[in-house]
Amino acid sequence: MRAFVVTAPFEAGVYEVDPPVPGAGDVVIDVERVGVCGTDVDFYTGEMQYLHDGDAHYPMRLGHEWSGTVRDVGVGVDHSWIEQRVMGDTMLGCGECHRCTNSLQHVCEFRHEVGIRRGFAGALAEQIVVPASSLHRLPPRVDAALGALVEPGGNALRAVWGADLNRGDRLLILGPGTIGLLCAYFAKARGAEVHLMGRSTSSLDFARSIGIEGCWTNENLPDLAFDAVIDASNDASLPAQALELVEPGKRVVFIGIAGTPSLLDTRIQVLKDVTSVGILSGSPGLAATIDLYESGTVDPRPLIAMTTDLGGVAAILAGERPRGAGPGPKFHVDPRVGAPTTYSAP
Repeated sequence: MRAFVVTAPFEAGVYEVDPPVPGAGDVVIDVERVGVCGTDVDFYTGEMQYLHDGDAHYPMRLGHEWSGTVRDVGVGVDHSWIEQRVMGDTMLGCGECHRCTNSLQHVCEFRHEVGIRRGFAGALAEQIVVPASSLHRLPPRVDAALGALVEPGGNALRAVWGADLNRGDRLLILGPGTIGLLCAYFAKARGAEVHLMGRSTSSLDFARSIGIEGCWTNENLPDLAFDAVIDASNDASLPAQALELVEPGKRVVFIGIAGTPSLLDTRIQVLKDVTSVGILSGSPGLAATIDLYESGTVDPRPLIAMTTDLGGVAAILAGERPRGAGPGPKFHVDPRVGAPTTYSAP
């Protein structure tokens, strides 16, 4: 089968690899849609910390935001899964440790992460094999595109949960990327007044086009009382600013990750009596995200700029914006389309 493989920093291509075989408890998925994430970019450039910690290594197959249909099942898996439309959790805990047995498998010390950690092959391929226990069924109203937006949606929804918003509360989101905009969708659905801070005119114009009225740069951000601030950026200076901007007694949520350490003055946090929340994974929010998509309460498909094939992934990871792409921040991949490749497995 065809798969997108990163072999070294800035070196990647579409290769012919062996199709997956399901082990006990596993399923094989025909992949229909995959989202390209900022984490994938960091692996392509070699900046991802897991590469330096030894938790990941080249060659690697990326892709953790996916949807598809179950093709085959392994021993011990109910055959009723076959032909079910599904998406899957990225975080695969060991299932035995204290964290896993207390519903914290997404922070299991020994976890695999699909397309990210400990060599677990990702979904930028025609097929992927994952544990049946990681699957979530997709109802008919959640199409392939929405299915591939469940994983980032789960992250954003948990960030909004962490902000502990009530109807009418004022939220500031730092960063107009996919996660920041998904946070805005979910927060608006809860009745919050949403503000967004970004840098580029084009990203802020797009945010306005999807109904976010309070869009600002750092220079013209109004002096308002924010009941919560979500940092969904990769700017190492913004966590400290989030702490300064939030109202005393309220909440700051950190979901963005910068390439360098962020410095916080904990004296400010203590004196303002601020609660800070860190969000690593969408795992606990996936089912609720699917429900919100199915009901039509949230429809984030306008975020998708384009759907390309496996052959177009490298250029997107390198920062190129293909001709014909829409204004949204998210690129999707359909591994079923595109020209055959002559490369052999690395």
